[in-house]
Amino acid sequence: MVKPTRYTEDEIQEYYRSGQWLPLTLADVWDKNAREHPDREALTDGLRRETWASAKLAIDKLALGLLSLGFKKDEILVIQLPNCVELVLLRIACEKAGVLCLPVVRSLRQREIERILADVKARGIVIPWKYRDLDYHAMVSEIRPRLPALKHVMVAGDDRPPGAMLLKDLLAGPALTAQQVQRLGASGYAPHEVSMINHTSGTTGFPKFVEYSMAARLALGRGFVENFRLTEKDVVCALGSVPAGVNNVAYFAAPQAASKTVWLEHFEAGDALSLIEKERATVVCGVPAMYALMVKYPRCRDHDLSSVRVWWCGSAFLPYPLAVEVEEKLGAKIVNGLGAVDFGGTTVGGPEDSRETRILTVGKPRSGTLIKIVGEDGGEVEQGAVGEIWGSGPASSSGYYLNPEATWQTWTRDGWFRTGDLGRFDDDGNVLIVGRKKEVIIRGGQNIYPAEIEGLLAAHPKIAAVALVGMPDAIMGEKACAYVVPRGGQQLGLEDVVQFLKGQDIAPYKIPERLELVAELPMVAGLQKVNKKVLQEDIAMKLGNAA
Repeated sequence: MVKPTRYTEDEIQEYYRSGQWLPLTLADVWDKNAREHPDREALTDGLRRETWASAKLAIDKLALGLLSLGFKKDEILVIQLPNCVELVLLRIACEKAGVLCLPVVRSLRQREIERILADVKARGIVIPWKYRDLDYHAMVSEIRPRLPALKHVMVAGDDRPPGAMLLKDLLAGPALTAQQVQRLGASGYAPHEVSMINHTSGTTGFPKFVEYSMAARLALGRGFVENFRLTEKDVVCALGSVPAGVNNVAYFAAPQAASKTVWLEHFEAGDALSLIEKERATVVCGVPAMYALMVKYPRCRDHDLSSVRVWWCGSAFLPYPLAVEVEEKLGAKIVNGLGAVDFGGTTVGGPEDSRETRILTVGKPRSGTLIKIVGEDGGEVEQGAVGEIWGSGPASSSGYYLNPEATWQTWTRDGWFRTGDLGRFDDDGNVLIVGRKKEVIIRGGQNIYPAEIEGLLAAHPKIAAVALVGMPDAIMGEKACAYVVPRGGQQLGLEDVVQFLKGQDIAPYKIPERLELVAELPMVAGLQKVNKKVLQEDIAMKLGNAA
């Protein structure tokens, strides 16, 4: 097996002894639900529907199919699919077969996919044939000769490219025999073993691969079950296109409560609202950009969203005006949180919290997560002071896959993850985010935290989106530059921004001193996250050219 990079045997046993880890895998949870709720609907993507019993049969067949293809323990299967039933079932099947699952965002293209497949020496990949603007089969066929480890290319769906293998071929045939079931029982992962990998967003270079045990993932999920009070009557709707992040509630929390999950294949505001209404979703998982598009959708009030009791929001900064608009137009409460693919632990607001707490903070640590605020000297800062957020606990990842050097650059030897986020505790123990450590703008020795100014400017009636970055300055070292997408093509100048912020009672040094109007903000591939590195390079180039 692949040994966890970070966890020692003593730490593993202590998590079991304390009850923070349970002797359960996600496959065990699905098997249990199949026994106890065989005929209840377990998941749908709006097209295909599976009960708990039919899902278990499909999972078992897929797992046995992978073994029949010759997959060995810890070999890697990359999955590049949109949100769909097959994606969910295949991830669990990998766990049963003892195959490491690496889901990747569908927006990655040839260069990124070839690098990923080569780096992890993937034995197989599952893709659609053609989806939206890309022929995935043609893309993989072109790079396959350069990937000697890649033995299997499987295509999801009903249409078969010439000479290709369909994923559904693994589902053919009758129910499994007792001997086949026994084989599956001997092949799967133990809860504490590394059984899945996620990739990072790659904002600092090429993505790294984060390793997880199912014990840690289920610990994360139980925190959400408790916080959102999930039961078998709930319907959790996953809108996000990323195979981690906000969708973790659907992957790892909902099954533990026997809640049904609903998966939106591709986000369009109207389609999302229709799916939520049709499936009577109770907990919806999305990112700020999705909620912004939903509230701006012209016919959003035409949809009956009365079933929703929680809008769960993560993965990016949630502007206060947007959150208020969501609650006023869509109904129900929006809950904010903080997490990181590299870390695994999370802080989340509670639905019972006040609006200010739910929106202005990212809540309290959940799932056994520990949080401390650390200063430049490595010691904890005093209550209320700003510092870097460090996290630890049983929901954490065990490091970077086959990369101990990167692991120990980010993790301390005593188990603390340096998030790179700057924040502070409020008087009630909630965490407030003030920005990214690497994004702090230091103007003449005074710190400007972009998230604060971005949150204020998000309320400007002429601004649709904004990102604040530092620009080089010979005197001050840095000054703030605001990149703004005007709302509806409206005219906007720097003086408009300055006067608006002067009315917000903030220190003058925090006010941007340059405005760049853009049609859209650059985003990290596959994520609803602004790529500020691109903006920093852009303004540096413009200033260099001006000089």
